[in-house]
Amino acid sequence: MSCFCSVQEEFYCEVLLLDETKLTLTSQQQGIKKSTKGSVVLDYVFSHVNLAEIDYFGLRYCDRSHQTYWLDPTKTLAEHKDLITTGPPYTLYFGVKFYTEDPCKLKEEITRYQFFLQVKQDVLQGRLPCAFNISTQMAALAIQSELGDYDPYRHVSGYVSEYRFVPDQKEDLEEAIEQIHKTLMGQTPSEAENNYLSIAKGLEMYGVDLHPVFGEKQSEYFLGLTPVGVVVYKNKTQVGKYFWPRITKVFFKETQFELRVLGKDCNETSFFFEAPSKTACKNLWKCCVEHHTFFRMPENDSSTLTRKLSKLGSLGSRHRYSGKTAMQMGKDQCVGLPRLDLEVVRTRSKTYPKRSSQPTGEHTWVILNCFKLRIKGIVHSVQYLEYLSNVRIQIMAIFSLSVSCCISLLFSFSPLFNFNPFLLPLRSRSRGNTSSGSESENSNREHRKKRNRSRQENEMVDSGPQWEAVLRRQKEKTPNDPNHRRSRHRSRSRSPDVQAKEQLWKHIQMLIWALLQKELVDPSGLTEEQLKEIPYKKIYSAHLCTLKCFAALGWNFTFLDLYLPPFMYIYLHIFI
Repeated sequence: MSCFCSVQEEFYCEVLLLDETKLTLTSQQQGIKKSTKGSVVLDYVFSHVNLAEIDYFGLRYCDRSHQTYWLDPTKTLAEHKDLITTGPPYTLYFGVKFYTEDPCKLKEEITRYQFFLQVKQDVLQGRLPCAFNISTQMAALAIQSELGDYDPYRHVSGYVSEYRFVPDQKEDLEEAIEQIHKTLMGQTPSEAENNYLSIAKGLEMYGVDLHPVFGEKQSEYFLGLTPVGVVVYKNKTQVGKYFWPRITKVFFKETQFELRVLGKDCNETSFFFEAPSKTACKNLWKCCVEHHTFFRMPENDSSTLTRKLSKLGSLGSRHRYSGKTAMQMGKDQCVGLPRLDLEVVRTRSKTYPKRSSQPTGEHTWVILNCFKLRIKGIVHSVQYLEYLSNVRIQIMAIFSLSVSCCISLLFSFSPLFNFNPFLLPLRSRSRGNTSSGSESENSNREHRKKRNRSRQENEMVDSGPQWEAVLRRQKEKTPNDPNHRRSRHRSRSRSPDVQAKEQLWKHIQMLIWALLQKELVDPSGLTEEQLKEIPYKKIYSAHLCTLKCFAALGWNFTFLDLYLPPFMYIYLHIFI
């Protein structure tokens, strides 16, 4: 029989905290059983969060009909029948129970941080609606608290889309948040959270605990319990507001809830509302009693009025608020608060995949200009084909131009269709045994070495004397030179295609030199004034223009060389 009782006393609970982490409470670890009072569970949670101003917070739970209740610290867990029927395991939600009128005046930073997390959750879940400009300001402050000062190297465009601040978050809101975040330089996380709360406390729905009720002719209303009183909403519009000092009676019977208010003419008026169920009506009454006691009762009269309001309930219902009131907490001059050695540990918020943004009008302009420059370069290249005497080389050049045109279309217009050509799969060069990975790696390594050697042999020149010096060094090489013999030996083993490519490259070098020699001026022996009078021309290759255009778009062009082979450098265009 004792074993059966011990099994019934087992308790396993998960507490969901405001930073979206979980705290597990079990009978084995904390010794919590169903006979344990709610105050013990609350103490474990407060100790874990390291809170000292505990009277603002509580633990909520939901029954099977999704009606929420606050855990009563004076009752055992077994007496919370709506909770016991949902598990095991049981789920509790830690949160703010009483929203202070000015959260910036809370004594400890850890308390303000928990308020900040609660209000941010209220905005995200739609309980605290706010206008577009207010949403952007609050979200930018939340980003400042999360990421610190704006850094263009770390915070690339679209970084805000990894976080969620409002329901149905749009891209224009994220762009506005980025712009405001750039102006918040120097604010510490604590300062940003304080500024966030100072904006939130002025919102209409801040700290409003809504309860659905029905009025005359079954009209739908919401009773909102706030720090200043009871607010009545109809169709999301405030139609009534009753301050706590003027509320003289709170009464419920079955599903009927009565609110008696003292008017300006000192006459009492009763307002009746119908709750959806008996349980919901009693829960509304209990929350109303607790809010009335916490926010507006003087220190000496709080317990007296709580007992008075409790006697006004139906069927002998007894409920008392056992914690401190807001006035008591304000007058409490505790020497230990705020704690000097307190360290606030902030948890990173949940992140989401980055939004894949479509190109804006400015990006489209850059893309079209990039394509225009590529077409211009191809046209110039066609004009220079007449300098190529070998028919084989001409065919090869025309083929490279046509391939380049197709790649230009692919790279220039791919952002408009949200397509990244850099992610195209590369076909393996080894067609035989695909399992010999080491052999293919060695062949690729040797190919890279040869390509690097060939690039070193082709020197870049920017003046006439430098070009003549290169030609002189090539003529000075004698057949006795071992390097010369080695290169001649390699030329015998090369295929006709490789020789054609080399001949094409020589023709291109000659073409470039002819163009340079026409326009360039030798600056040696000229004065500074004469140097300033020299007309300058910028000469770009199409490959360089491609890199510049993609850099303007913010693209990563690490693998661009894989798609633009060296023989595509043939087409050049000159910009005056």
